[in-house]
Amino acid sequence: MANNAPTPTTPQPSKSKVRSYLNSPVRSNGFAELELILLTFCIGLQDAVSFPDFHCFASNQTGNTVFLVLAIVLPEMNGEMFVTANIAVALGFFLAAAWLTGQVGHIVGPRQRWWLIFCNFIQTALVFAASALQYTRGVELTGDRTLVAIGLLASAAGSQVVLSRALGMTEITTAMATAAWLDLVIDPKLCALKNRSRNRRVGFLSSLVLGTLVGAFIYKSVGSPAALAVSGAGKLLVTIMFFFNGAEREKEEGSVKGKEEV
Repeated sequence: MANNAPTPTTPQPSKSKVRSYLNSPVRSNGFAELELILLTFCIGLQDAVSFPDFHCFASNQTGNTVFLVLAIVLPEMNGEMFVTANIAVALGFFLAAAWLTGQVGHIVGPRQRWWLIFCNFIQTALVFAASALQYTRGVELTGDRTLVAIGLLASAAGSQVVLSRALGMTEITTAMATAAWLDLVIDPKLCALKNRSRNRRVGFLSSLVLGTLVGAFIYKSVGSPAALAVSGAGKLLVTIMFFFNGAEREKEEGSVKGKEEV
């Protein structure tokens, strides 16, 4: 009699497992801290070349806000100390990207793995696009190409800052340093042996300074397109790293099961 038993098949990876993994919220731990420190380094690279090239900042909107007010009160200084159009584009695109990333993040979940990967990939593409534009078209202080490059970098920076806040590590903003400096020096446990918040701020500020120094060196030696390319490569590395972050553990309901009631 013929054997009608079904032929065993090799189990295939479950799409539901992949979907579940990508939809899992990323845990805020030491690995996530490292990713934010790397992103801070990348921002330092960008601002090191954006100010000498465009007379504005890609991420430091405190400086851009002050310059924009000066442009309104002292328009005769336009082109000498700052370029009004460049500042307006940088501030506008930064806020627009931050708004879009933040609002969509509220809907899909700001810590969802796929969302972090997607946003970082888009940011990386924007930085590489700015680098390619600078390399192929040259660097100019004003003009349409300049505004496009500024918009690309500011959009990437605005989106990045929002994602860093989504991870719940306010000590590592990856961009603006004023609050970090202040919080560091007024920390009541500044000299304590163990202080996670202080360590995060020191790591953030050190990475920002180091990124700016490296960016300035590359800018002086090779040019701004190379510095932006290095920044894009760093952001691409972080994008890949997000695939390997630990997932946030679901909170257990109630007390530990198994304890018998007396």
